[in-house]
Amino acid sequence: MSSYNKIILVGRVTNEPEMKFTPGGKQVAHFRMAVDRTRSKSKTDKETDFFPIVAWDRLAEICGQYLTKGQLILVEGRMQIRQYEVEGQKRTAFDVVASEMQMLGGKPQSSQGGRSDSYDAPPKRHADEGMEAEDMGIEDIPF
Repeated sequence: MSSYNKIILVGRVTNEPEMKFTPGGKQVAHFRMAVDRTRSKSKTDKETDFFPIVAWDRLAEICGQYLTKGQLILVEGRMQIRQYEVEGQKRTAFDVVASEMQMLGGKPQSSQGGRSDSYDAPPKRHADEGMEAEDMGIEDIPF
């Protein structure tokens, strides 16, 4: 049986995407999204989970250009686990590597320091084919 790793999240962007380039010149965006979940059977008691999202190449560029704090989005991708050491202690980090992103809820509201009023992007974007994050090592991620 083959393995399967897919995650679909609907939630709100919690921070403006942080845009960087790897030493090899690949663009990467990093942001978090808040996703509500019900805590009990009553479905009225909710908790919020915060997921770190990583987007690469053209999808990263689109996220940096169009996503704003508080915007409702859908992200589809895969869960990736990284292990690293800090002062001799092993740590584990979980990231969602986005392959698709869809903006939900219409045009984002302009705010102080927000994005421009132009909003030409189609609502759904895919990661570019042939440019896979798997080709990159953890040392290539600039944050």
